Amino acid sequence: MILGIDSSAITAGCALMDNGRVIAEQFLNTKHTHSQTLLPMIESMMKCAGVSLGDIDAAAVTVGPGSFTGLRIGVSTVKGMCFGAGKQCIPVSSLEAVAYNFPGIDGKIIACMDARCGQVYNAVFSSEGGVITRLCDDRAIRLEELAQELSGMSGRIILAGDGAELAHKFMEEKYELAPYPLRYQRGSGVCLAAEGRETIDPAALMPSYLRLPQAERERLAREGKPVE
Repeated sequence: MILGIDSSAITAGCALMDNGRVIAEQFLNTKHTHSQTLLPMIESMMKCAGVSLGDIDAAAVTVGPGSFTGLRIGVSTVKGMCFGAGKQCIPVSSLEAVAYNFPGIDGKIIACMDARCGQVYNAVFSSEGGVITRLCDDRAIRLEELAQELSGMSGRIILAGDGAELAHKFMEEKYELAPYPLRYQRGSGVCLAAEGRETIDPAALMPSYLRLPQAERERLAREGKPVE
């Protein structure tokens, strides 16, 4: 049994999956801070499902990219829960969690999260016959570069993630925008992405930001140093 948790962007979600079957899930898009909502949401879901931490085999969590604060909240929540319960963790890419909303829908899944400054955090996946395949590493990419890359692709192209609408408008609605229920990271997507993955000790679980925090980027710019 896997507990899946996401707090990497504006939404928050959690789910329980038992032997490949999602048995419970909750999702919030209220813009309330994850520090207020995440633990109560997890506790409520597990209580309704009649499941305790002792029943799960591992907890999976999105470790990035995404909101620096949101990622820290999710990772620290899972570390604390797993330390206390003696359970293992499974780190999951936030972008991969988006892609795992689409098993059974064939096409190229363009997972996009708003990274500000004209960029999106992005990865490209293929969904075919119920199998999700990663086609590139997670990256921060300018919208112009992503648009140029997509222009060379054929077949069905679906934009998903909290940056999907931004990319959709920038690309003049050329590509398909994922429907709202499938657009954002969900706990069930985290569980599906984690299935069969190697577990790690809670002490080894860390966020993966991809990019320096904005304050650090501004400091480097003031000092005339290169900013990635």
